[in-house]
Amino acid sequence: MRFRGLLIAAVVLAILAGGVYWSNKSEKAKADKPAAGESPKLVSIPEDQVQQIEIKKTGGDDTILRKNGSGKWEMVSPKPLSVDQDAVTSMTSTLASLASDRLVEDKTSDLNQYGLGLPGLTVDVKKKDGKTTELAIGDETPTSGGFYAKLQGDPRIFTIASYTKTSLDKSSNDLRDKRLLTFDSDKLVRLELNAKKQDIEFAKNNQNDWQILRPRPLRADGGQVEDLIRKIKDAKMDLAGTEEDQKKAVAGFAKAAPLAEVKVTDAAGTQELTVRKDKDSNYYAKSSAVDGVYKIGKDLGDGLDKGLDDFRNKKLFDFGFNDPTKVEVRDASKLLAVQKSGDKWMSGGKEMTSSDVQAVIDKLRDLSATKFADQGFAPPAVLEATVVSSDGKRTEKVLISKKGTSYFAKRENEPAIYELDGSAVEAIQNAVAGVKEAQPPKQQKKK
Repeated sequence: MRFRGLLIAAVVLAILAGGVYWSNKSEKAKADKPAAGESPKLVSIPEDQVQQIEIKKTGGDDTILRKNGSGKWEMVSPKPLSVDQDAVTSMTSTLASLASDRLVEDKTSDLNQYGLGLPGLTVDVKKKDGKTTELAIGDETPTSGGFYAKLQGDPRIFTIASYTKTSLDKSSNDLRDKRLLTFDSDKLVRLELNAKKQDIEFAKNNQNDWQILRPRPLRADGGQVEDLIRKIKDAKMDLAGTEEDQKKAVAGFAKAAPLAEVKVTDAAGTQELTVRKDKDSNYYAKSSAVDGVYKIGKDLGDGLDKGLDDFRNKKLFDFGFNDPTKVEVRDASKLLAVQKSGDKWMSGGKEMTSSDVQAVIDKLRDLSATKFADQGFAPPAVLEATVVSSDGKRTEKVLISKKGTSYFAKRENEPAIYELDGSAVEAIQNAVAGVKEAQPPKQQKKK
């Protein structure tokens, strides 16, 4: 009886163990199977694990991209080229989580019916651990909007969305760096422009503002300089044309008249762009950073076709929207001298009306030249204005004189002469005359 009881217990235990085994297996199968409405996953490779991508096209050159020692993507085939890092990152993002639209067949004996016997596009991905994943993409589905696809070593046939194929179906021209100059604008330290028979050199000063060094030290309009840098940085080669178009560009450059030369210097060195313009207003460019000659757009051509005065700062004051802490304006025998104390403007121990003082500051901030002059300024000054800003680190003084009906201005210790509109000077004088002592708030009558 005792033996029989042990035997029954063993049978029951075996049944229970088998039940647990099949339950676990069923749960694993459910976990591996896509949830209802969820697309079967084809490829899942973390972006930081992708080391190499090879794109093979029927009848075309293979494109091979590989990460270098510094983690940057490079093109090694069909020829070594710099790569558009953002374009490759977009591909790795697709490969990080590539889902199919639906499962077509678990297994087929005829790959050709799906265009997968000799697929038009194959993408091989090699990971850091040396393992590879090969995705083959075949014909378009009859209903359009999708393509047949399969993984190497997997007998199943899937469909993928058209946009998924588009994100992977890239040529070397799609993926190469198309910039004519590859400098880092954040690390740009010098900019040189030769245009309109003038050599202009820009550099940053201690306040990180652009200044003109050549042909002589002058204040630069930072907005104009930054706009020029943006246009140069955005200049890209047009690779959509045929070989015949490329030959025409080379011939056009050779015949066109020189328009401008620009040099940019960053931490990596100096690059140069030469631009020419033909009689039909076509622009051509040749870069030291990439081989070839390319036709470029009017925006860049016009942006380089500028002279010295186009980049000079016409504003008399640089304090911009920094809050001044001290303002002095001497108009003939009148003197306005105010200093900030907390949120109040004080003069001779008296509080002045803030809005009145602000009106003077606004007029000084907006004071701009109508043009630059070689001469015209002559003492005595009819108006002197001094503004202290940037927590006392910046002091600017402007002197204005009058000759006939014209007004001319100079910044202290600078040779440049600015011609002013008389109405701007009168506006400052009127604003100064309008500064009044602040009035105490009116006491409300008690009821």
